[in-house]
Amino acid sequence: MDMQYIKDKLNTSEYGFLRTEPYLGRNILILTTAGSIAYGTNVETSDIDVRGVTLETKQVIMGLSSFEQFEDRKTDTVIYGLKKFINLCLNSNPNVLEILGSRPEHLLIITKEGQLLRDHVDLFLSKKAIQSFGNYATAQLRRLQNALARDNYPQAEKEQHILNSISGQMDHLKRTYKSFTDNEISLYIDQSDKEEMDTEIFIDINLKHYPLRDFKNIYSDMNNIVKDYSKLNHRNSKKDELHLNKHAMHLIRLLVTGTEILEGKGVNTYREKEQRLFLDIRNGKYSYNEVFEMVDEYERRFKSAAENTSLAEEPDYKRVEELMIEIYGKILL
Repeated sequence: MDMQYIKDKLNTSEYGFLRTEPYLGRNILILTTAGSIAYGTNVETSDIDVRGVTLETKQVIMGLSSFEQFEDRKTDTVIYGLKKFINLCLNSNPNVLEILGSRPEHLLIITKEGQLLRDHVDLFLSKKAIQSFGNYATAQLRRLQNALARDNYPQAEKEQHILNSISGQMDHLKRTYKSFTDNEISLYIDQSDKEEMDTEIFIDINLKHYPLRDFKNIYSDMNNIVKDYSKLNHRNSKKDELHLNKHAMHLIRLLVTGTEILEGKGVNTYREKEQRLFLDIRNGKYSYNEVFEMVDEYERRFKSAAENTSLAEEPDYKRVEELMIEIYGKILL
């Protein structure tokens, strides 16, 4: 997709929030394309996804106000406050690291402070990527397996598939939001009182002084898995098949990107080398058996990179803090 077309579109009233929202406007440090355009896997029907980082106001940094992120679902735009963005990067969150690894030509807004973040992406990288990218890939695999489950599977078996998917995300949820133990949030399957179900997933919650917004996001992430399973399990149209192919493509993309990070090659969001392969997967050139064989091979490479990585156990918190102070200092002086 032509970048000039995207830049012109961002100047329309549809994206007026970029200029009028109090936390955006001149506060935006980075604005970049995301999704398929950023990966190089877009097709004619691909949407424009936009991601970014913005500097919080003095009221947020020093006062009682709070701000974590801005989201406009109509345009699929998400812009993170700097502090939340930094914390997600420190946990090797794939969705935010790709903002720092996007191609320069895909940048829609970049300030000196935003470039500082991109220039110091290595400060955020650590062995945490083993879990974050590995879990993301596992979640994609579970979704694909769930989608391929036949509609005549016993209901109890379908329910187990959903629980496995959510369980695979638990480590990611514990790192992304305020951590919790398995005793504080426990998921399990038990007999159901519903007429249409033999068994169902139950949850036991024993949380105290837990941030409401974090809990809302945890529930939302769990709920999305349930909804994704429901959508993907009824695959009676070409559109459903394309969704499955897209999931398969992203599964391998996550493994490839994570492997490079563990090998010390940095964050490379645009996948030029694998572009043809990814598009062929997306377009249904390969059977699911062939895709799963590819997954096995890329997973083997990922595990090998994890075993031999020279990345530190933890990111460089001290230098990241110094970088944050440098950036925040520019508006607090």
